[in-house]
Amino acid sequence: MKSFGIAVLFLLMGIRICNGNEFCGLTNTAFQNQESINYTVYYSVFGIYLNAGNATFTANIEKYDGKPAYHVVGLGNSNPSYDFIFKVRDRYESYIDTTNLLPEKFLRTIDEGGYKQVENVTFNHKTNTATTLKGVVPMPSCVQDVISSIYYSRNIDFNKYKPYDKIPFAMFLDNTVYNLYIKYAGKERIKTKYGTFNAIKFKPLLVKGTIFDGGEKMTVWVTDDPNHIPIRIESPIAVGSVKVDMMGFSNLRRPMSALISR
Repeated sequence: MKSFGIAVLFLLMGIRICNGNEFCGLTNTAFQNQESINYTVYYSVFGIYLNAGNATFTANIEKYDGKPAYHVVGLGNSNPSYDFIFKVRDRYESYIDTTNLLPEKFLRTIDEGGYKQVENVTFNHKTNTATTLKGVVPMPSCVQDVISSIYYSRNIDFNKYKPYDKIPFAMFLDNTVYNLYIKYAGKERIKTKYGTFNAIKFKPLLVKGTIFDGGEKMTVWVTDDPNHIPIRIESPIAVGSVKVDMMGFSNLRRPMSALISR
């Protein structure tokens, strides 16, 4: 989306637009309490990928406003050896309602090449408003934040779709509601740094920012099993390109049946 950490943590004729309600009311069957996933971020300028950083995503059930919520934390850091080129220290947090997977609270603290920003958002789904550090902003029903949209999309049944179908959703970021989508691109076998997987492939529509261009230039592969874990992300950036590979996981909800070999 707008920053480097989100990559570690989403146009052809004949595209069908699918029902926007796909991002409303799904039940979580993909992840569970204490799940943890680790990633390595690779950066390339001339076709040679260098280990540029790492990212970790954890999900734990905690209490928020007196109710159980998934507290999901995404951390992204550049490799200290490359901090002099572009230093990244990102932390994203989302408290997600366990019953409907809608975000209750979103926190973001980023430091990306000297650009720093703090975001603190409280969602009120009864009044369809978001309270931020800058005031109260109206929002549509079923809106997602950066982190909750990732975990919500893991519960989509991609078997219902055909290649080039679009699955739209609304995301709240920087006091703005963005109408985005992920475009299903089919299934394929992919070899990553971790192993070879049967995978589901899709392209998220990105918001143009300082690092990522807008459009459908990012490609995401997730495991073709009930976990739907992102196992590879590829995208061009302002200078060069990035590739993110899943390198470890623990406490999955379902067996990792998409893994073919290591």
